[in-house]
Amino acid sequence: MSGKILIVDDAAFMRMMIKDILSKNGFEVVGEATDGAQAVEKYKELSPDLVTMDITMPEMDGITSLKEIKKIDPNAKVIMCSAMGQQAMVIDAIQAGAKDFIVKPFQADRVLEAIKKTLG
Repeated sequence: MSGKILIVDDAAFMRMMIKDILSKNGFEVVGEATDGAQAVEKYKELSPDLVTMDITMPEMDGITSLKEIKKIDPNAKVIMCSAMGQQAMVIDAIQAGAKDFIVKPFQADRVLEAIKKTLG
């Protein structure tokens, strides 16, 4: 299974971790964004099959960005990434249209499971 994926996280280290997991498993990372506003622009530009979106970011947070992306493409597939203890935000994200969520620190098998389930 392959898919074009956009990674959104304000932490370069987190983007690198997800990118590493994905590229080792045959997924194509087509772009990266460091905040929600940039994510919306990159989504328009790249039309990825899936987006991994951090919830807490400067400029525009992940939930606001998710809502903007859903306005552009109601069928957008977005998986939220959250730190422990952000359950309320995760619920908001799911209600806003996120397909799944993964918790930091990332477990490779959980990341792949969420992505395969969402793209499948």
